[in-house]
Amino acid sequence: MDSSVSPTHGQQEGTAYNGHFESKCYHPLFCFNQFGDLERAVLREGQVHSADDWRSVLEPVVSRYRGTKRRFFRGDAAFATSEIYEFLEQEGYQYVIRLPANDVLSREISDLLTRPVGRPPNKPIT
Repeated sequence: MDSSVSPTHGQQEGTAYNGHFESKCYHPLFCFNQFGDLERAVLREGQVHSADDWRSVLEPVVSRYRGTKRRFFRGDAAFATSEIYEFLEQEGYQYVIRLPANDVLSREISDLLTRPVGRPPNKPIT
């Protein structure tokens, strides 16, 4: 599950300025399956948070997959909420959701954040 940005021009209904994307846009939410096929989507107004209205997208997909043996969910940091965790656990899903940036966590795992030998640095070399 992930949100995206769909920039707009003019006065389309529902378009709004989104400071994160620094543009006037729609902010759609998508849920894809393991093959990259779109399961469900919703077109949302531009100023909403990335996880807003997650339930209306995810619940019908979860319902469709009830009874399958292996069920997984992957989401970005916007979906790191106790409400989503609890929903997925009640439905028997395993999940991987990125945690939002966190100074305390970064400090605690700083030794794990070094890049392996031979990997180029994240920052451009000046």
